[in-house]
Amino acid sequence: MWYRLLYGTISFLCFTWLLFTWGVIDNGKIKLIRMNDETVEASYEAGGTNEQYQEKPKIALTFDDGPHPSSTPVLLDGLAGRNVKVTFFVIGENVVKYPKVVSREAEEGHIIGNHTYSHVDLTKMSQEMTECELGKTNTAIEEITGKKTEYMRPPYGAWKKEMEENTGMIAVLWNVDPLDWNTDNETEIVNKVVTETEENDIILLHDCYLSSVKAALRIIDIMQAKGYEFVTVDELLLD
Repeated sequence: MWYRLLYGTISFLCFTWLLFTWGVIDNGKIKLIRMNDETVEASYEAGGTNEQYQEKPKIALTFDDGPHPSSTPVLLDGLAGRNVKVTFFVIGENVVKYPKVVSREAEEGHIIGNHTYSHVDLTKMSQEMTECELGKTNTAIEEITGKKTEYMRPPYGAWKKEMEENTGMIAVLWNVDPLDWNTDNETEIVNKVVTETEENDIILLHDCYLSSVKAALRIIDIMQAKGYEFVTVDELLLD
C-alpha cells in the first residue's frame, strides 16, 4: 500500500509543478504558456466537453411516390445546396417514366428504396404478386443506377413481419407523418414536422407535391439550426 500512496503523491506534485510553472487556470479553462511566452488555451474545458466532438442528434427525411418530373428536381437542387442526403422510396411506374431523375438521385448520393411498382396494398396480394411488384421495381432501379436496393416501404404502411422474410427486403416505416398529401399548406406541414420530430425519427413526405418539397427545405433549415443532422435511413438503422 505504501508504494501506491508514494506514487500518487509524486504524480500530484508533478502535475501541480507543471500547472503552476507552465500554465494557469482562467475562467475554468487551462491556459498553457509556451517557452516564447505565447499563451494558448487548451482545447478542453475543466468540467466540460469539447463541443466539436459532440455527436449531433440524427433524423432522416424520406420521400414517397416519386420521382416527379418537375418537383423532384427542385428538391434535389435544394438538397444539393444544403449538402443533405435523403431516402427516396420510388414507384416502379414512375422510375420507368423518369429514369433521368432516378439517375440523378443516385449520382448525388441519395438512397433509393422500393415503393412497389403500382402503389398497391401488399397485404391484400398473393406472395407471387408481391414478389412481382417488388421485383419489377428492383429491376428498374438497378438498370438505371447499377445498384441493387435492399430497402422498401410498403404503400399505406401495410406490412406483415413474415413478408420481410419472404421478400428478403428491409421494410422502412416512419415516425412523423404530417399528412402532406392531404394539404398544400406549406406552413402547416413545416409546423407539424418541426414540433413532432425527435432524435432518430424518420419523417415521411412526398416529392410529387411542390408544397411538400418547399416545406421539406424549410424543415431542413429549421432542424439544422436546432442542431440536428440529416442522414439516410440506412445510417439510422445501422445505429
